[in-house]
Amino acid sequence: MRQHPHSRDRVQSAQPEKPEEYLELHLHLSGTHENDGDLLGAGQYCLYGSGLMPKAAFDLSERQPFLEVQILIRKDLLRSVIGDSDGELPAALQPWVRSPEQPRYKYFGTATPAMQWAARQMLRCRFQAMSKRLFLEGKSLELLGLAVAAEMARHEGYRPSVQPDLLARVHHARDILRQRLDNPPSLGELARLVGLNEYTLKQEFRRVFGITVFGYLHDYRMNRAWQELVVGDCTVKEVARRVGYTNLPAFSRAFSKRFNINPRDCLPKHSV
Repeated sequence: MRQHPHSRDRVQSAQPEKPEEYLELHLHLSGTHENDGDLLGAGQYCLYGSGLMPKAAFDLSERQPFLEVQILIRKDLLRSVIGDSDGELPAALQPWVRSPEQPRYKYFGTATPAMQWAARQMLRCRFQAMSKRLFLEGKSLELLGLAVAAEMARHEGYRPSVQPDLLARVHHARDILRQRLDNPPSLGELARLVGLNEYTLKQEFRRVFGITVFGYLHDYRMNRAWQELVVGDCTVKEVARRVGYTNLPAFSRAFSKRFNINPRDCLPKHSV
């Protein structure tokens, strides 16, 4: 974990191109900085795979101080944690690990609320000695797991084994859930709206998004609630209503279980 001070210098690596044996996850919490032409800002993350790492130029000039959490994991350890019995990674993750002659994989994405909260828990860790090490290692694996889930979800929707028409219907079902957070359809109604039977919708939705229909609805509600709470334009009650909860205690319980924080604590200055 690093908090970087303000600098007006442009720093360029003097190291020659070399193979990198580590995978890196950079999760940016505040400020901005430029890394070899890529601007990384608050709420974003960058994943670097193993492989050939070219010279890097870092532009910190005219930037505010920035705070990011960096996690490094050896590629052999990644295989042992995520791979199958032979150490083979899922197809969607295989680009993460490349040969020393290939350019290393790089992906920029938007960090989910769960990613950001896990990173902030790491920064706020008050444990000491072995307890601190175990806590930080656990949170590092949690962040890695969230990055893996995001990468798998990014690729699942484009699996060639899913017929284009069926894929379009599943995505339509997802869009309906997003649009009707305050009054979501039943599974049967949703299936009729997209022209599928319930069984096919359930099977293909999980196949494409890696989660059940209503599991997706719940996650989307919670993430949407987080985003609206941190903006601070609405009260907790208003946000709960917007995402489909008429019972405020039920919303608070669901939100606290999802993010391990009370929704009121997400409001700026803890305003109600």
